[in-house]
Amino acid sequence: MRNVPGSSDPLIDELFATTHRLRLFVDSRLAEKGTTVAQLRALRFLAHAAEPMRMRDLSDMLGVAARTATSVVDALERDGLVVRLPHPTDRRAHLLALTDAGRACHQEAEAMDREALRAATGALTSEDRTTLRTLLGRIRDTVATADQDGPGPRR
Repeated sequence: MRNVPGSSDPLIDELFATTHRLRLFVDSRLAEKGTTVAQLRALRFLAHAAEPMRMRDLSDMLGVAARTATSVVDALERDGLVVRLPHPTDRRAHLLALTDAGRACHQEAEAMDREALRAATGALTSEDRTTLRTLLGRIRDTVATADQDGPGPRR
């Protein structure tokens, strides 16, 4: 753990550090296939979509800015994994769809992701996993409730 805190709560620093380290770990595994976690997430949403989707919808699903989603899609398109199709009713918009190579890449990357995450969490027992999921869910629920209540008092 680093010496300089990133927040006012060491627990949150641990969560951020763990998430960051997991992403680096999985990214290093996916790099063997020439992809990244960000690209896998985009491939995943496109693979599970019932029909081609707009860039804006993908951006929303990924929880990133439109510019970031565009960069990810540009790389996937350059690699022949995604194609931009003309929108049937909006000349300014395009729809995104996986190519056959994109579907194959998605399946391979998912397998690599599962293996990397299995290795990363291999030291956890079934009980550990259940406890961790419960605790993380409790944090998410608390944050969601606080979001609904609006911002706290300003100082």
